[in-house]
Amino acid sequence: MNASPATRGNLLFLIVSFLFWVSHFIYVPVLAPYIESQGGRYSFIGLVLGSYGVMQLLFRMPVGIISDLLKWRKPFIVMGLFLSVLSCLIFATTDHLGWILAARSIAGLAAATWVVFSVLYSSYFSDQQIARAMGSISLVVVLAQFFGMVVSGSIVDYWGWNAPFWIGGIISLAGLLLSMFIFESPDKIDREPIQLMALSSVFLEPVLLKVSALSIVAHGILFTTMFGFTSDYALKIGFEANQISLIVISFMVPHAVSTILTGKWFVPRLGKWRTLQSAFGSVALFTVLIPFVKTKLMLCILQGLNGFSLGLLYPVLLAMAIETIPQQKRATAMGVYQALYAVGMFVGPFLGGMLNSYAGIGGAFYLSGALGLLALIFSIIWKPQAEKSKKIKESVSS
Repeated sequence: MNASPATRGNLLFLIVSFLFWVSHFIYVPVLAPYIESQGGRYSFIGLVLGSYGVMQLLFRMPVGIISDLLKWRKPFIVMGLFLSVLSCLIFATTDHLGWILAARSIAGLAAATWVVFSVLYSSYFSDQQIARAMGSISLVVVLAQFFGMVVSGSIVDYWGWNAPFWIGGIISLAGLLLSMFIFESPDKIDREPIQLMALSSVFLEPVLLKVSALSIVAHGILFTTMFGFTSDYALKIGFEANQISLIVISFMVPHAVSTILTGKWFVPRLGKWRTLQSAFGSVALFTVLIPFVKTKLMLCILQGLNGFSLGLLYPVLLAMAIETIPQQKRATAMGVYQALYAVGMFVGPFLGGMLNSYAGIGGAFYLSGALGLLALIFSIIWKPQAEKSKKIKESVSS
């Protein structure tokens, strides 16, 4: 029996997703030092890093709603890859601070289309396989982050600051060409578009809002530390540009491992909420210790512990965001979820940059540790409420 088009397109879709995210992360470890080398201050670096999240905050929800209303997925994916190409080209061809801000903002606009990537990929699977689908695509994102960030420092060391942007542009162009061939069921085009009023209930879903709030914190920590100021801190305690890959490997390998283990080991044994609590508590501790580390080995160890802990969070939060939402409303739910957690991607680096300007580079890590502790407290408070709400829903549906 021949495989269905969706099954055959599964691998191609994952390859396109991989190329999409590699082009976004191949320059992330060197972005803060690069902006500083061009004369940007910590506050401006925070603004550039945060602009990536602002654009997602503004556009992810509209992208999800419009996609659900029109029943179009693939055109948004093609558009996202085109914007990725454009962003990298602007980075590569200018070193003016204003254009650097514009390029990162366009990258954020491209990333806003990820809501449609997630929903189209989930449509290849049955409802019972959603967790598996989200685990697979989360792993691809982690692998893309890992590959892009590992080679970043070496690329700069060999070919200069602009090289990661040129290579990112070529990679995203390859993804753009391949995206023309990904599969989207034609059945969705014939279906009557869902009405806007029917989507309004998604915005009031209690579990979605709570999960989104926790994801704001999780992404705020990640984009303030590993995707923000960690590489800058590493350079200040003695790392060379070509050694940035060491802290990336230290973070991303455990991060990838825990992404795999989340659904297979932690959630079955601890449950979703206890997994979140354990992860947030660990992240808070390991992050706040970073400014006290002055050796390469200890920074790599803390990176590994932090990477593993953060890796437990994202698959659980992603699955919880859409598991109770009907299929026809999932792009909207995903848009709400991803738009809200983009708040953390902006606020975290922006406030971290401001704190660094006044208190030194340790300020961003103290902020991240405090946010992790806050998320731990709320996940403890919300657990019984969520479980009670789930029991009520199950009782009503019965």
